[in-house]
Amino acid sequence: MLELTRPFGARVRSFVSAAVSFSTAREPWQLDGYWALRHEVFCRETQLFHSQLAERDAHDAHAIPLVALDHWAGAALDVVGAVRIYETADEPGVWYGGRLGVASAYRAHGKVGGGLIALAVGTARAHGCTRFLANVLAPNRGYFERHHFSARRELELCGQPHVLMQAELAHFPVVTRELHA
Repeated sequence: MLELTRPFGARVRSFVSAAVSFSTAREPWQLDGYWALRHEVFCRETQLFHSQLAERDAHDAHAIPLVALDHWAGAALDVVGAVRIYETADEPGVWYGGRLGVASAYRAHGKVGGGLIALAVGTARAHGCTRFLANVLAPNRGYFERHHFSARRELELCGQPHVLMQAELAHFPVVTRELHA
């Protein structure tokens, strides 16, 4: 068995690919990665939910799971970002995005979160979205404002401060295919 080399005691960093694509999760390994990343981010890191079962809700039954995939030598390797989108049952044309999470090694990448946002809003627009909303953890408000969202109101969800934000749809082209960063 090979051992990890640690020159001068340095920490071994995770592989971070420069090539990332964004698409709907369709294959079993993509869906497994989608659920695993959501569990990592929302149960272990932010502790918004105490278990994977508690993190899932009724919206997951009809939500579209979207993923960011890293690539090496032209092949997709892992799910490094996840978000879900769904249309509200009581207001046709109103879509929500939620559970946006990025693998910790890719947070400094600079393209994964923004790519997921573009895919989420653009895909919803392709399905007839006329209004796109997201409940965002309050510390992430500025990030979403930089990605063409505006705050509508503050609220508390899962015991944490959130902000209901609305996408400025004119900044998001309709997406009907896979995106690449």
